[in-house]
Amino acid sequence: MTQILSPLPGTFYRSAAPGQPPLKADGEDVAVGDVIGLIEVMKSFHEVRSEVAGTGISFVVDNEDPVMAGAPLAELG
Repeated sequence: MTQILSPLPGTFYRSAAPGQPPLKADGEDVAVGDVIGLIEVMKSFHEVRSEVAGTGISFVVDNEDPVMAGAPLAELG
């Protein structure tokens, strides 16, 4: 399995805004450069882009979970 890691410490969000669908749903394929979520750091939002392509994304953190830099966010099959 390939992991997508958090580039920054902060709060992880799976969607662009409350009430919106996730940027990537569990089981979807991911291409290089796809945005899989957002990290909020001090009221500033940063896109998390995949650096690898893969199939069947599976998130290992929940929406609005705090994360540390380097922590796994998702795995690709």
